[in-house]
Amino acid sequence: MDKIKQVAIVGGVHGNEFSGIYLIKQYQAKPDLASRASFNTELVWANPEAHYANKRYLHSDLNRQFKNTDLANPRLANYEQSRAKVLNAQLGPKGDAKTDLLIDLHNTTSNMGACLILTQAGPFYNQLAAYVKMMMPEAIISRDEDHFAAEEHALMCTVGRYGVLVEVGPQPQSVLRQDVLELMDCMTQHILDFAELYNSNSLPALPKQTEAFRYLHSIKLPMNDKGERLGMVHKNVQDKDYQPINPGDPIFTLFDGTEIYYDGDTTVYPTFINEAAYYDNNLAMSLNEKVWITLD
Repeated sequence: MDKIKQVAIVGGVHGNEFSGIYLIKQYQAKPDLASRASFNTELVWANPEAHYANKRYLHSDLNRQFKNTDLANPRLANYEQSRAKVLNAQLGPKGDAKTDLLIDLHNTTSNMGACLILTQAGPFYNQLAAYVKMMMPEAIISRDEDHFAAEEHALMCTVGRYGVLVEVGPQPQSVLRQDVLELMDCMTQHILDFAELYNSNSLPALPKQTEAFRYLHSIKLPMNDKGERLGMVHKNVQDKDYQPINPGDPIFTLFDGTEIYYDGDTTVYPTFINEAAYYDNNLAMSLNEKVWITLD
């Protein structure tokens, strides 16, 4: 049977997302919290220099550096690009990884609650989603472009043989919140428990269907032809992550008071609404469709 023998829990891929860093510190102080009998756990602080600078990153987003082609390109050598190669050697190499399960911890300024993000499909992920949702009903399950092969993904978690992100918010950048840290710990503990039960073939009966959301595309804030912002996320959408937007619903308010309406023809579910880290790209939100994960 497929076994999880080596787990890595990674915090601080983004230097100003504090919960993952401090959860790693808690686990380092009390290793039993992150360990289970059937596997070893490595605790990794991914981007310390960005944290010391109190920035998301120094030169480029570390969580966008893990495509196979980029890892193999020696000309990509700024701090985060070099750091990605070090982490890939430590935990991977991607495609033949020594790490069986990589859990990557993140915060968002958006009101997403506790979100388990899956970047791959398959029986292991389907069972994990069903287990986490069963044990933690408030959890959101996100299938983020899981139709792409791992080598096409640039995310840190795809270095592992299996990999997931734990994304929790809302939390401002460079701030700690107890409720957010506790949600992150809770979800991480459920993932570790799942791996232990998976290894011993002793998972409980799982729900046959689990609600999830699949990423469709992102939309930008309204801008003029000079790239200047003309408006903001509509107050009816703000903080309503994973709540439905129907055709014709207002999604933006321009500074002159004009409302802009969603012009799609199907209901969608927004997330990463007004995420502060995405303002450099003027991204307003990501849109998702609701899907169901079905167990055989």
